[in-house]
Amino acid sequence: MIAPIEPEALVLDTPRLSLRPWADEDEDLCVALLCDPQVMRFVGETLTEAQARAHMANARRRGAGGRLGIWCVQDRATGEKIGDGVLTPIPIETEEPDWAQLVPDTYPEAAIEVGYLLKPGAWGQGFATEICARLLRFAFEQTALAQVVACTDPDNSASQHVLRKCRLRDCGPARAYASDVAWFEMTRAEWQAQASNQ
Repeated sequence: MIAPIEPEALVLDTPRLSLRPWADEDEDLCVALLCDPQVMRFVGETLTEAQARAHMANARRRGAGGRLGIWCVQDRATGEKIGDGVLTPIPIETEEPDWAQLVPDTYPEAAIEVGYLLKPGAWGQGFATEICARLLRFAFEQTALAQVVACTDPDNSASQHVLRKCRLRDCGPARAYASDVAWFEMTRAEWQAQASNQ
């Protein structure tokens, strides 16, 4: 049995952003992200508004005592919702994560992926790096995960740059989301060694 984490410990701040667990009132952001062809270019099929709203049930799921799931990302200066950040089970030969693995009292069997989506207006400002770095810190300070993984479309050089900047190890090509992807990893030992050198 995994003890729940205090709700306030799930609100993750960075110098410019605030990450808080996804909630019912974030349906507008869900639609804005998943229905935008620009946002979804390297991620998957653009959803209809009805499909995006139906995704809310999965977006609100949390696992491992609340430690895993999706966060809404807000600009601290303006309060604007600009995107999301995730620590979720990564699928290998299916296009969707197995959301049923996100249950309150256990860790999923699948590897846990760090990821993010941003509205186009928030691109190119370093927000993705801020989100990824903060979620890695949370994962290795507040969860029992021994490793965090990430993947991108092979052509998504911008996201690959973000992952390298966050010091994930480039492991080359692999399979995820039933596709060929660029695969990245970071172990707890690697994160601790980097943290001790800062």
